[in-house]
This record gives sequence, structure tokens and C-alpha cells, in this order.
Amino acid sequence: MKVSEINIYPIKSLAGIPLESAIVERRGLRFDRRWMLTDKEGLFFTQREVPAMATIAVGLTEGGLVVSANGFEDIQIPFEPDLGERLQVRVWRSEVLAEVYRGAVSEWFSDVLRRNCKLVRMPEYAERHVSERFDRGDDIVSFADGYPLLLIGEGSLAELNERLQGRYHSEEYGEKLPLPMNRFRPNIVVQGSDPFEEDGWARIKVREAIFRVVKPCARCVVTTVDQKRGEFDGKEPLKTLAGFRMAKDVFPDKFEELGQTANAVLFGENLIPDNPGASVRIGDEIEILESRRL
Repeated sequence: MKVSEINIYPIKSLAGIPLESAIVERRGLRFDRRWMLTDKEGLFFTQREVPAMATIAVGLTEGGLVVSANGFEDIQIPFEPDLGERLQVRVWRSEVLAEVYRGAVSEWFSDVLRRNCKLVRMPEYAERHVSERFDRGDDIVSFADGYPLLLIGEGSLAELNERLQGRYHSEEYGEKLPLPMNRFRPNIVVQGSDPFEEDGWARIKVREAIFRVVKPCARCVVTTVDQKRGEFDGKEPLKTLAGFRMAKDVFPDKFEELGQTANAVLFGENLIPDNPGASVRIGDEIEILESRRL
């Protein structure tokens, strides 16, 4: 089994960047979800409410980010805002102090998305912890929903697409298949694993990087957003996933222990780094260090 994709999403819910390699930090891959868009009170925006966020492209430069959207001039964003404004921001039920980009940067996003936005950055001194259930005391996360990294096996997506194609091969929706991996916004994609083999992993090694596989990922309506068009595209793949990937069916005796509700729809696994500072690269082999008792 090998790493076939590495992706980061510097600004939460905007388009991702494929990489050949990445450095693993405590919060996740370097530059992943270190920035976020919020309203004036600091409440986060995602594709759940604003699917058009998917169409805003992000690039990395030596000095920061470059962001582009159709019909607008590109804007350069320095790694750090220079005015020193801070704001307590909220991601789900957790709050953390962030630095605010004032003026032209936040105005650009407000114009593109047609709503008042603030771009914020998570500074190094701010620590947002993962769920207490899985926190060993120093496990922190960026502005990602809950955990530092998300891993998905190519085999799992292949099985899902096979089920979708069997269901819709003679209907209009079938022309949109197969669904691409970017519907699920993973950081690491694995080639060579069996469908949903990752359900049984508890600890893995990628080159020198070691990760705890702490919790399956419960999926939401973002998976129904066409990432190219930035529009909701019906009820799939959640409808089909619900037929065979509910937590009560996949982990009938363990779903509560894994922090899931019975009807949560699962696809992918959340990871926490055990030894930050290591790097991962396309082609790296995946070694299973410990298995999860199913």
C-alpha cells in the first residue's frame, strides 16, 4: 500500500492544493487549514452554507498565499496579517484566538462570496485541542472540523462508485460518475488497500511519520457539493453511503466508543500525528503498526 495523493486546504472549505510531499506538524500537514473565513462575530463559514467556496483557488508562494476566483483579480495574502487585530473564532463547539486580515483581503472575499467575511489565521501560540475523548493532552488541530488529517483509501471510493454506477447507470445522474476523490477532501489517499480496509487500522507509519487512526469520519452535505461548479448536486453520495456505511452497521459494538452516533455515515479515517516533524511523500509505503479490534 502506498500514498497516491497528498492534499492541503490552506483556507478551510476553499479549493485544495495537491502536493508531492508535506511536513507533518502537530496540527496536521503544514499550511493545511491554517486560515479560515468567518462572519463578523467569528463564526466559521464552510461549503455547508456557501458551496461556492469550493471554486476559489488557493496557491502557495514564498511569502504567503495567492487566491483566485472567476471574474476577480487574484489577490496576494501574506502569511501573517500586519495589523495585529485578534478575534475569538468558533469552529463547531470549540473556540480559539485568531489573527484577522483587515481591509482589502477580507473585502475581496466579501465581494466574491457576496457576504461579509473576515479572513483569519491561526497563530502558533493558539492551541485548539481535538475532542477530549481522543486527546492525549497535547493533541491539537488547525481549523479542520475536528482532527489533524483525513485519510481515505482509493479502494473505498472505487466500491462507492461501483455501487453508484449500479444504481444510476441508466439515469441522468450516471453521467456524473465516477465521483472524484475531491468530493471527500482527504489529506492522504492510499493506493493498494482493499475497500474500507482503513476501518481496521489503529496506528500506521508512513515513511518516518506515525499516526494514530483515532476515529472514522462522519460525512455531511459537503460531499454532495460539486467541487468544480461550487453547487449542491443532489443527495449523493450520502444517500448510497447511508445504505451500507452507517456507524451502527460498520461498528455495531464500537460506534459509541469511536465517538459516533448510530446513524452517522462514515467514509475515511481521522488521524492524529504521534511524531510531528516527519514528512510524507507520494509513493511512500503504508505500514500497519496496530489494528483496530472490530
